[in-house]
Amino acid sequence: MRAVWSFRSKPFQAYKANVWLRPLHHLLAWGISLQAARRHYPDTVLITDRAGKRLLVDQLGLSFRDVSTELERLREVDVGGWALGKLVAYGVQDKPFVHMDSDVFLWKPLPGHLHQAAVFAQCPETFHSVNEPFNPRDIEQAFAENGLALPIEWQWYRSREKHAFREENCGILGGNDLDFLRYYSSAAIDLVTRPQNASAWSRFPEKECFNMIVEQFFLTACLDFIASIPCHHSKMCEQAISSRHGRMRLTRVGPHAWGICIYWPAQSPTPVSPDVWKSASAATIPPTSDAARKCCLCKSLIPT
Repeated sequence: MRAVWSFRSKPFQAYKANVWLRPLHHLLAWGISLQAARRHYPDTVLITDRAGKRLLVDQLGLSFRDVSTELERLREVDVGGWALGKLVAYGVQDKPFVHMDSDVFLWKPLPGHLHQAAVFAQCPETFHSVNEPFNPRDIEQAFAENGLALPIEWQWYRSREKHAFREENCGILGGNDLDFLRYYSSAAIDLVTRPQNASAWSRFPEKECFNMIVEQFFLTACLDFIASIPCHHSKMCEQAISSRHGRMRLTRVGPHAWGICIYWPAQSPTPVSPDVWKSASAATIPPTSDAARKCCLCKSLIPT
């Protein structure tokens, strides 16, 4: 498994550096994170921009197996979107990976079962409310006032959860399902950077406060939406499912005791048409029961 880090320099220079007591502590964290992880995952990759490469590689002397300046593509993008660098890094991977924030120190390798997981994240955050500052409802109102639509996965999730929402903590994020991770990262980047959406985002002077909604909440919405897709093995499901994104069946295994959310896919990604997702009932049923293995449309048992 590849170990990946990302560093977008402009948000760091503008405000993110303030989360560290001193600049030295930031640089020490980078060194520790790389050295700890490379003992278990020698294939190390840094996704950054030219200024980030100059700081971390040329000046600090960190030795990654591969360094990409792919984040130069974000040079003209608002610095409020600090998570965009991570999303780009997720989307450009071509082999199973684990992406880590620079304050993640892997003293031990990840548990073995995660090396086969479709998607995994650091831990679920189940305590969020729409009454807290900087929540999905704020973004929904801004988009609605400007006559703009949010992604179908977002709409579907919020139609089911009116007052609370879950996020997957992305201090660690990775997996084997590169198609899904590319789809999710591309959709999240498009949500923020699409020119047509600029009028909605202009409502927020502190855009940096919404990064975890775009990265972590939207990941939850995509995962749960995909989990609701019918099994596609009956005639009823064949007729009901559109081909908007392809086909995928995803069964949620749930939070592992180690604190990782694991999702297991059966095919490659594909959300469904609005008519289908409105009537589909995504279940969060314990995976040990037969009910958890039933198609949400035709109710037939999905083979394991």
